[in-house]
Amino acid sequence: MTTFPDAEYVVLSSRLIPDTDGGYTLATLARARQMAAAGVHDGRGPLLLTVDPGTAADHARHRAAFDERDLIVSPESMRNLFDEASDPAGGAAGWLVDAAHPGEPDPALDYRVVADGAVALPVIVGDPDWHVSTAPVVVRDAAGHTLGVLDGFGALYRAWLHHVVRGLRGDDPQRPVVVLCESRQLGELLAGWDDPGVRLVHAIHTIHLEPPYCPDAPVNPLWSRWFALAERFDAVLWLTAEQRDDARRRFGLQGVHLVVPHGVPAAASVTPPADRGPGRVVMLNRLAPGKRIDHAIRAFAGVVAEVPDARLDVYGSGAEHAALQRLIDELGLAAHVVLCGQTDDPGRVLDEASVLLFTSAFEGQGLAVVEALAHGCPVVAYDVRYGPRDALQDGGGVLVPDGDVAALTDALVRVLGDVDLRVRLSREAVQAARRVDPEHVMDALACAVRDVLAVPSRRAG
Repeated sequence: MTTFPDAEYVVLSSRLIPDTDGGYTLATLARARQMAAAGVHDGRGPLLLTVDPGTAADHARHRAAFDERDLIVSPESMRNLFDEASDPAGGAAGWLVDAAHPGEPDPALDYRVVADGAVALPVIVGDPDWHVSTAPVVVRDAAGHTLGVLDGFGALYRAWLHHVVRGLRGDDPQRPVVVLCESRQLGELLAGWDDPGVRLVHAIHTIHLEPPYCPDAPVNPLWSRWFALAERFDAVLWLTAEQRDDARRRFGLQGVHLVVPHGVPAAASVTPPADRGPGRVVMLNRLAPGKRIDHAIRAFAGVVAEVPDARLDVYGSGAEHAALQRLIDELGLAAHVVLCGQTDDPGRVLDEASVLLFTSAFEGQGLAVVEALAHGCPVVAYDVRYGPRDALQDGGGVLVPDGDVAALTDALVRVLGDVDLRVRLSREAVQAARRVDPEHVMDALACAVRDVLAVPSRRAG
């Protein structure tokens, strides 16, 4: 049974908004629930902190939606910086006033007033590095007068976290606090956090490479600064061994770099291949360019020539919907390929499908693949970084050379046309999914926490 060390636990995210940011939001909330199930804070789970500058009413709606969908343990587990930045009597909260120093707004910048007027944020347009700016963040009184400033978003975030951590520690200022940071931007701003009792564990969610996504491909510019800071984190959690190993070799990483994938629970029962929709192929992803659903549609033109009753149901929404529908119509596939929109029951979809099709150009883990395996649904996937190769190393699907639409067609025809193959892949899928069972994943995370708590913080050096 998983046992987490005695400490205070915090999961930190830039934002958690229903139906936003795709798998990132769901994976972050799932990790917090799984930590709760493993006994963190007697089953209450970690504190979930966000820093998006929405209104208190916005955040209350988000919490209520997550609670209604059973995605959080309780609404009380979620807190937001800007909900806590104002004093009930008006103006800035005491912790914010204490953190500010004398100064004035930058006259060259526009400002956005938030937190019931307690804070004015500099508006930095068109700069992907806005978060590292030291432009003054203005702290205001109830009348809107400047009380002082903080040096940028990083100083604001650290001031709030210091306030939160102090509250968690109560009467024990030495009590260890583990902050699981789920955001690259926040990680960059916290790498210099000087509280030696805080252990900063950074979780990776996506790929760090640009096209063509090979190990020596250009690094996404947004990641360059992060790699320069990576050794400052007490531990880094990678979703796949392949990405961890690629990054280690390329950047000479020497710190605590561990493979801790997102946990996916096994299905309550697995539908036998004979009881699944004959010829039914499904996709579960946003309708975004990087998902390459157009490849799937083109491949299906060849599939239906060999398997006339084949059907592709694409679940998800996004900006590509109109273009994809035009392609379906141009290829005369309207009777075989359907854009189904969002589903609130992906498990049912995977229980009914004969194959999950996965055509992404890149991923962090590829949760749809792992979820399909957990439901005993065979997978046909492009062999891309990162995720499918790790997930299918013990079977459960067919890997196809990246971008090879003809090979995708052949693989689908072969799996749909061979019931014995589908039976074998379904059996392998269930076994393969056990590697990401939440109990195993939580064991790995708890082990990582024990390791980092056993030594001084890497930021204390």
